[in-house]
Amino acid sequence: MQHKIPAADLGAQGPAMLGAIEACVHCGFCLPACPTYEALAEEMDSPRGRIFLMKEVLEGGLELEEAAPYIDRCLGCLACEPACPSGVEYGALLAPFRSMANERGNSSLWRRLLRSLVLKTLPYPARLRRALFFARLTGWARGLLPRSLGAMLELSPGRLPRSSGISEHIPAEGECRARVGLLLGCAQNVLAPGINEASVRVLSRNGVEVVAPAGQGCCGALSIHSGETRQARELAGSLFDVFDEDLDAVLTNAAGCGSGIKEYPALFRGSEREEAARRFSSRVEDISVFLDRIGPLPPPTLERPLRAAYQDACHLSHAQGVKRQPRRLLELIPGLELVPIPDADSCCGSAGIYNIEQPDLAREIGDRKVNALLETGADLVVSGNIGCMMQLQSRLRESGRNLPVLHTVEVLDLAYRGLLGEVRDAGLAQGAQSRG
Repeated sequence: MQHKIPAADLGAQGPAMLGAIEACVHCGFCLPACPTYEALAEEMDSPRGRIFLMKEVLEGGLELEEAAPYIDRCLGCLACEPACPSGVEYGALLAPFRSMANERGNSSLWRRLLRSLVLKTLPYPARLRRALFFARLTGWARGLLPRSLGAMLELSPGRLPRSSGISEHIPAEGECRARVGLLLGCAQNVLAPGINEASVRVLSRNGVEVVAPAGQGCCGALSIHSGETRQARELAGSLFDVFDEDLDAVLTNAAGCGSGIKEYPALFRGSEREEAARRFSSRVEDISVFLDRIGPLPPPTLERPLRAAYQDACHLSHAQGVKRQPRRLLELIPGLELVPIPDADSCCGSAGIYNIEQPDLAREIGDRKVNALLETGADLVVSGNIGCMMQLQSRLRESGRNLPVLHTVEVLDLAYRGLLGEVRDAGLAQGAQSRG
């Protein structure tokens, strides 16, 4: 796509932004891949439509306020990238454009207050725990709250899990095959600490020594994907020196975190920390990729066969290209059958804080995903991202169906311990994330 954008005005990320605009030939292959275009059937709510809008704003031919509603409705799921025959790197344009829009302060006062509330709470475990406790106390007033705040409460668990008791160093069982760092996350460590506990048990069982530094904080992914560049750099920069260089890898079990960390080189482009960001980013990989690479021990055969539906998290499948590895891990479990999901890699509507900022559209997209899951007849749903899990659990509750939703590594852990068959019991399944 031709343009008249003054490149010098775009800063260090300008070449990548212009590259995305120039590569777009307006062919339309992205349209059927886009969840918001499918829901709204509006050209400006498609990737090529949004690229055109961003181009017009950057050229000075369109006011930001006119384009902002369409850009805000983008999930950032990146399903358009693998669908694009021209190789448009849509994400390289979207995040810096949102950052620019935030700096201009084009949003309404309410939207700015809501985003500030969310981004000053979710990345900080102590604040998040206090907020969730308050949410439980005020649950009776949910119907009186503004739609976005009500949606935030809908996503919160009914009962807050206990804090994780993971030590900073967990030795490998038997002969040590590798030594890795583990990112504990921020929101996940409060909402579902059992995912980290399951990760440690699975890694240790497979001869992997785990280092989980107590000083680690949020990776900044939520801030990156929301265009809050300053906060993202502060959070990301604090991670660089926490993990030893003498590690075979640094593992994450949250797709959003992994995707955000892969964007560190772009986030710090042109700064003195760019090389450090690039070095750290190159060491990070999803836990499913690592386990698949080293070859995990096969779990025992299930006493009762189970059917599982694996839901591709967008920031794992589209942003990181990780699709086969989680499925191969699940296929190792004798007696567990993977059932296909129609449009398995379509977005669930979570997308960071999207289900808070765009609650009605997120519900529509989430309900479409849940209906597809229910059609499979699966006994449980598996995903590799805490945001997806919360969204699916919320939409399943709303539908009146109590289908268990577990993380890939939780499934492996339960299989190793001979407990996976018990997930048919909804009460046990809901407690799986907090059991030791």
